[in-house]
Amino acid sequence: MDLPVMPPVRPMLAKSAATIPPGMNYEAKWDGFRAIVFRDGDEVELGSRSGKPLTRYFPELVEALRTRLPERCVLDGEIVITRDDRLDFEALLSRVHPAASRVRMLAETIPASLVAFDLLALGDTAALDAPQSERRLALAEALRGAAAPVHLAPTTADLRVAQEWFQQFEGAGLDGVIAKRPDLPYRQGERVMVKVKHERTADCVVAGLRPHKSGPVVGSLLLGLYDSGGRLQHVGVCASFPMRQREALMRELAPLRMESASGHPWADWGDESAHEANRMPGGPSRWSAGKDLSWVPLRPERVCEVAYDHMEGDRFRHTTQFRRWRPDREPESCGYAQLEEPVSYDLGRVLSA
Repeated sequence: MDLPVMPPVRPMLAKSAATIPPGMNYEAKWDGFRAIVFRDGDEVELGSRSGKPLTRYFPELVEALRTRLPERCVLDGEIVITRDDRLDFEALLSRVHPAASRVRMLAETIPASLVAFDLLALGDTAALDAPQSERRLALAEALRGAAAPVHLAPTTADLRVAQEWFQQFEGAGLDGVIAKRPDLPYRQGERVMVKVKHERTADCVVAGLRPHKSGPVVGSLLLGLYDSGGRLQHVGVCASFPMRQREALMRELAPLRMESASGHPWADWGDESAHEANRMPGGPSRWSAGKDLSWVPLRPERVCEVAYDHMEGDRFRHTTQFRRWRPDREPESCGYAQLEEPVSYDLGRVLSA
């Protein structure tokens, strides 16, 4: 492979904002695997955000890119999987598997797509120093006539349209809105874009904790919600605390610590088969191979309010943010019914926006 921009490339990143800023170009925020795509003739490589290759996990996408991209180019985009007219991140996670036979089977049954939103090189010319608006026009021209599973991400310079997208596209499984300055060059690894994501709150049961790697303070709180059958399901964690608060939380929660998980709703967490029917911490995952998944059980008597962006199935998609304790709430009242569901939206309409 001999391109004007060679791997590895560190994707340009975004910093969070509470509202969509004016005077920018706007795109939807896709919920998938960020990927830098390199094509030089028959050679195609997919680089992840961390620089590790994704190529072997998406053979069907590699084959499609050989016929649907310009002969020599470097693109920035998102690998996604769609099911039932919305993005499915759980299905995408299942594609990262060590067994080649499993990868081939999944490539046939749940094929992936690429949503392209930036151009880093075309032919013998690098585009990293070109303004974002110019790169976008060149990308649209380069992908003229491209067909599924390769898609050009919709974009707009109209703030009102971006605000509509922010409200509507979530129903198709998207994450929010990305704003880019029209004059912005491609700055690898820097948080120079702006992302605006949805934030909601939920009251959750604190049923366990994991110590911080630095010592005997709280690293994360394990959160639970009761399902319709009265079973406490593990739905995620909140983990972003200043060190002083980590120390205070460890002292505050000490009276709730259990000597063992016996009698705890997640007592069977060490039994791999138990994770098939219920959500518990420490579940087997190819992402956590080699990590210490042990946790400290707490009597499930405390309730806290957390902020979250959206759900992935029956769990929080990302780490939540601790907001406050809720001494006025009984743990048994913390169920899934409180969670807000976005209005459904056809993903096909997003891609044709």
